[in-house]
Formats: sequence, structure tokens, C-alpha cells
Amino acid sequence: MIIIARLMFLLALFLLLVTNTGQMVFAQDDNNVRDACSVTRFQSLCVQTLGHFSRTAGTSPSKWARAGVSVSIGEVKNVEAYLAQVKRQGQLKGRNSVALSDCVETFGYAIDELHKSLGVLRSLSKSKFSTQMGDLNTWISAALTDEVTCLDGFEGSKGTNVKLLQNRVQNASYITSNALALINKLATEGLGSINDP
Repeated sequence: MIIIARLMFLLALFLLLVTNTGQMVFAQDDNNVRDACSVTRFQSLCVQTLGHFSRTAGTSPSKWARAGVSVSIGEVKNVEAYLAQVKRQGQLKGRNSVALSDCVETFGYAIDELHKSLGVLRSLSKSKFSTQMGDLNTWISAALTDEVTCLDGFEGSKGTNVKLLQNRVQNASYITSNALALINKLATEGLGSINDP
């Protein structure tokens, strides 16, 4: 009976240790994403969209920048597909139809600019760091401008379809804005921050 009690005690102690260790790891991951997102304008959206990168990105500004741009690419592609579907269905008429065609075009440009940015982030180099940061800032700012230009085309428009479209586009612009902030953090942290694998 004493042996069973001791085994139960050891099992309970083991489970407590494993649970607390897991909670500490998750707490550290949560701190990593919150720290990375602290420089962004839309922090809660940043934490929500980048939280699953916490373990792999750790405290690395270059990995957080890559994660931010990757998430932005995914969101912009989703919105572009949505815009193309709305256009195919002919849900918008007149001025809004023209604005929608412009949006599809500008979102295509944004995807290209974000892909170029991700390519640079994958090959950062100390000798080209300053130029690379300038290119990244230019391309991601251009992608953000493309998204905002899309929104501008619907200014003053009303209706459920337009409002839904505006919300989707605006969310993509917030995610791209967060990616730009993470790029700027990387640029500020400087050359030493790209030593990570």
C-alpha cells in the first residue's frame, strides 16, 4: 500500500512538473510575440496573426520580419481572391465596379512587392544590409499604399457588399502596416540582429 501511495505521489509530482514547464514555455512564447508586436500600430491583430510563430521566431527581429511579411502575403492573396470573386459575380455596379477593378490590379501589385520583400528577407547580408532595408521599406510601403488606394476608390460608397469589401481590405492593410513596423524594428536593431540562423 505504501509503495502504491509513493508511486501515486511521484506520478502527481511528475504531472505537476510537466504541466508547469509547458505553461512556462507558452508564457515565454506569449512574451516573444508581445515583445515583437510592441512596435506595431495594431498590436492585438499582430499578436493574433503572428502568435503561432513565437516558438520559431523567438526574439529574432529578422525572423519576426519574415513572419510579418509572410502573413501579409497570405492575407493579401486571400483578399485579392475575394476581390476577383466579387468582380466575377458582378455584385458592384457603376463607380464601385470601376473601383473594384482598380483594387484587383493594385492588390496584384501589392503581392508582387511583398514577394520581393520576402526574397530579400531570406537573403539578408551584412554587406548589403542598408540597401536591403531601404528596398524593403520602399516595397512594403508601396504595398501598403496599393491597399489604401483600393480603399480610397470606395470612399463615400454605401451598401453591405461595399462595407464587407472595405473591412477585408482594411484588415489586410493593418497586417501590412504591422509587417512594415517589424521591418523598421529590424532596421533599427541593425546588423547584429541578423546573426541568427
